[in-house]
Amino acid sequence: MAIRGPRLEFAVGAFLLLALASLLVLAFASTNRQFGGGGDTYPLTARFSTLGQLRLQAPVRIGGVAVGRVARIDLDPKRFDAVVTLDIDQRYQLPADTSAGIFTSGLLGESYVGLQPGGDPENLKSGEEIAYTQPAVDLIQMVGKYMFGGGSAAAPAAANDSATPPSPTETTP
Repeated sequence: MAIRGPRLEFAVGAFLLLALASLLVLAFASTNRQFGGGGDTYPLTARFSTLGQLRLQAPVRIGGVAVGRVARIDLDPKRFDAVVTLDIDQRYQLPADTSAGIFTSGLLGESYVGLQPGGDPENLKSGEEIAYTQPAVDLIQMVGKYMFGGGSAAAPAAANDSATPPSPTETTP
């Protein structure tokens, strides 16, 4: 049995430190590079009929630049809409006619809330609701709709009638 020297112990220690540093980088990347509270923000809410794959801590962007995060997602028990609370960086004061939509980065990328500021001279105040929203687009449903029927109920029925020959009991001599 070989005696372990200081070189082996040093190599094992260095390997463990490298592994811990890798885990720290992974944790940092998975939290969208945010630790702790985040800083000075103010909440805004928006209602959506469909959220798609939107998750907590998803970015809120204007023109591709992150200006906030999704802080909370709730269901309105009366209207059955998804109510999304957005934490917007205090540096960005948004006009009252700002619109919000749920978009996806690329074909299979992460979902985010995209804001489109309007031209209203009045700004949204903390806790107010964004009135103009656009729900997430379900790509699977859209592709299925166009592959199997094109969205029209009358076209498949007409196609089935002309393609099906009459049964022997329906024909008369």
